[in-house]
Amino acid sequence: MSVQSLLFASGEGTFLAGSAVFFTVIVGLSLAEVGIGLTIGAIASFCVAMPMGKLVDRFGPKRMWSLSAVVQGALFLAWPFIEGFPQYVALAVVMEVAGTLAGTAHGAYVIDVLPPSERVESRAYMYSALNVGFSLGAFLGGGAIAFGNDVLRWAPLLSAALFIANSAAILRLPDATHDVRGGEPRAKPEGIPAIRNRSWIAVTFFTGVLWTNQVLLHTVIPVWLVTETDAPRVLVAVLFATNTVMCIVLPRLTSRGIRDVTTALRAVRISTVFFVLTCLITLATHETVGWVTIVMFFLGHVVLTWAELFLSASGWTFEAELMDPRRRGDYQGVSELGNTLGRFWAPAVYGFLAMQWGAFGWLTIAAIVSAAAVGIHFAANSGRRWLEHHVPADVLADARVGTPDTEELAASGPPPLVEPDTPDTIPR
Repeated sequence: MSVQSLLFASGEGTFLAGSAVFFTVIVGLSLAEVGIGLTIGAIASFCVAMPMGKLVDRFGPKRMWSLSAVVQGALFLAWPFIEGFPQYVALAVVMEVAGTLAGTAHGAYVIDVLPPSERVESRAYMYSALNVGFSLGAFLGGGAIAFGNDVLRWAPLLSAALFIANSAAILRLPDATHDVRGGEPRAKPEGIPAIRNRSWIAVTFFTGVLWTNQVLLHTVIPVWLVTETDAPRVLVAVLFATNTVMCIVLPRLTSRGIRDVTTALRAVRISTVFFVLTCLITLATHETVGWVTIVMFFLGHVVLTWAELFLSASGWTFEAELMDPRRRGDYQGVSELGNTLGRFWAPAVYGFLAMQWGAFGWLTIAAIVSAAAVGIHFAANSGRRWLEHHVPADVLADARVGTPDTEELAASGPPPLVEPDTPDTIPR
């Protein structure tokens, strides 16, 4: 599964790394038009999240996952031939819809197929491989830009080939529980629809707020560095490289011991402390000069990456422990809604707070995240009680983590990335 994560991220990263240049130079769009298209695509993704979850539950995660990879591969084949803004928007919308199906199906498959005691550690390996793949994809995409417009125009074909190969590899995987067909026609999944589980919606909303650490990482801190400090601009690239290396090497370390809702909430508290520290360190760079500023930015980025890593590990556990096992696709779809609501506002709000309010703005950002951490504690505990009330005990028992725990597994040493007779998979 880690090798397959690498395959997916390489294909996705190859296109993403050169996408801005591709759209502006090859397609001839303005940056404003690119942004509008991405926004429209995000809205489409938001609207189809729940229907895609129902499709996954109805037809099985592996089949929907493979289908989405075929569709995405076919769409990459179309990118070199689009002309103008309307075609770009149409293709971006369909790509986002296919990506929503892919993410929902993948999430449901991983939770369904992995033994409960191995889910968090396995996801940590996959997260590391994902970052390796995106780094490789960025290298390939950057190479396409360096070789000129003719090469860049046809670079999406490499992504198409990787996605189509990926779809075939997915079909070689063992079926998850919800992929197995009986002799009778498929029935509607048992249990209460996820949209009626308000605790789960709250968990995903607060998780989305906590994931606004990525807004600091990719947008607010780089702009702050360039406009509000004396740090050299090249430092931005160094900081991103530091984040990438840490996300490759450390996920398995931060996932140790996280095996249930209680330990996941502990990881949320740790992540929040690191997030708040990042805000305090970054606001201090407004007054520092020279090497002190550079060291402060480096320290702040390291701390922010720790926040990302601990939050990742907690999120994997919430997915496994707070979903009705009979409706994983449905829950994945609703989680897309909650996460989007929790973070879509952050680029504009955080940018305004940091740039216009200065130190008070950074403290306000820290307060927002702290409030979300408090909220997710109430929501997660409420969600656990909701499941115990509405889901049969034997169904929950089969889905929850048992022994051995993650630390005991880690003590035995890392498993090989590919078992001799195990086919590869990917994360989308």
